[in-house]
Amino acid sequence: MSQSKIYVGNLSYNTTEDELRDYFTQYGNIEDIKLIIDFNTGRSKGFGFITYGSDQDCEKAIAANGVDLGGRKLKVNIARDDNRTSGGRGAAGGPGGARRSNRPYRDRDDRDDRG
Repeated sequence: MSQSKIYVGNLSYNTTEDELRDYFTQYGNIEDIKLIIDFNTGRSKGFGFITYGSDQDCEKAIAANGVDLGGRKLKVNIARDDNRTSGGRGAAGGPGGARRSNRPYRDRDDRDDRG
């Protein structure tokens, strides 16, 4: 399976998509950039993904691993598919899901047997 997307981590929280594009364009034709933003603060979470037009460009961009950008040493890897959401492991659906008791619901009035 060919992969033309990289993961870029250890970014400064002040890094912008434009700064990522400016730096990573040297490795090839960028099709898409996704800088992951914290919903509550509106700031970067410190990582993102870059999709290149070819697998060769993607492989060249791996050379940026360890490069200093914005005072931080980048972590750059081939992005991997995240299969955590597949396999029916939704809420209460499997390991890590909510636990449900098989006992019937007891309200506060039923607690008199606790002594």
